[in-house]
Amino acid sequence: MNILHINQSDIIGGAAIAAYRLHQGLLAAGMNSRLLVGVAKTISDRVAEISRKYRSENQLFRITRRLGLNYINLISSFDIPKHSFYKEADVINLHNIHNNYFNYLAIPTLTESKPTVFTLHDMWSFTGHCAYSYDCERWKIGCGKCPYPDIYPPVSRDSTSLEWKLKNWIYRKSNLTIVTDSSWLAKQAKQSMLNCFPIHHIPYGIDTEAYQPLDIEKCRSLLGIPPRKKVLMFAAEHLNDIRKGGDLLLKSLQNLPESLKAETVLLTIGNGGETISKNVEMPTLNLGYVGGDRLKAIAYSAADLFLFPTRADAFGLVAQEAAACGTPTVSFNVGGVSDIVRPGVTGYLAQASDSQDFCNGIVQLLEDNNQRERMGKICREIVLREYPLQLQAQRYVEIYRQLLQ
Repeated sequence: MNILHINQSDIIGGAAIAAYRLHQGLLAAGMNSRLLVGVAKTISDRVAEISRKYRSENQLFRITRRLGLNYINLISSFDIPKHSFYKEADVINLHNIHNNYFNYLAIPTLTESKPTVFTLHDMWSFTGHCAYSYDCERWKIGCGKCPYPDIYPPVSRDSTSLEWKLKNWIYRKSNLTIVTDSSWLAKQAKQSMLNCFPIHHIPYGIDTEAYQPLDIEKCRSLLGIPPRKKVLMFAAEHLNDIRKGGDLLLKSLQNLPESLKAETVLLTIGNGGETISKNVEMPTLNLGYVGGDRLKAIAYSAADLFLFPTRADAFGLVAQEAAACGTPTVSFNVGGVSDIVRPGVTGYLAQASDSQDFCNGIVQLLEDNNQRERMGKICREIVLREYPLQLQAQRYVEIYRQLLQ
């Protein structure tokens, strides 16, 4: 079976990492999987970039930007059927198709002759412009009068009703099967314009050998963390993004008891950890960008808790990685986070955007070694049972085969 994934990148961003892992799982299952992407960072004959008509697209952008419509200037998407990867594919799998590389008006053309799975990684596919709507539910009734025109991806004017209608129109002319990464996103999709299609929930899969609990003392020694310290870990790559909750994390850490701060080290991965460490009077170890699975597993294993202060998320890839390494997570009860962070079982869920509640969760779990160790074991058990990469690949293959019958 030949499967073609279309995504914004092969490995840049959470949706890209999730799709690339699925690609690897399918290859391991004997499928011929390929990726056609906006930006490629890996060197492989199975990965190619979409050819672009930059001059024409830039000229059209001057018009579409004034109209407040994102991405419809990207006419190169209509040439994808000419690519050998597309011609040889039995099934197309769309992923994150917003990120300035793909024109959603091309979906009917792509799905006309190829059965197509559309994997949702956020809400963008059924809203008038946003990837996450927060407390707004106008996407259920056609958008317009957008309360958040500046959130990603922003629009220069409120044409959200028109974009909503355009998406609804192209879906009515398309042949799609929808897959979501969380039960929450599946519920949202079933209340949206996508409810005319079959909707399946298949969680992200993870390599449980690459991400597994490692000896905590050895990991801390490798990283240069002093013995007998408590370790809080977080991913700092996008903490300037309001959705990622860097401001909430800062408030939570500042509210920690001074006695706890004195015995705790902050461990950060991703560029941007310095911003937090400057404003919190706690020892900090910034690892910077970490691309390799092994080093990430060492970091997760060295931590007592993983902190995930998101304001909106469909699932929580980093929380899943932490769980695979036996590390509980403190997060907020938003979106699909509760699929992986289960209160009292695999971590602590604070009330949405409540930094004091988030702080309370950190204190509670850091001070209760037995509860934290019990949670860590359950984290690993759940990942082995529910999230192995082989299981995700198997579920996708079943859908692909159904579409080809």
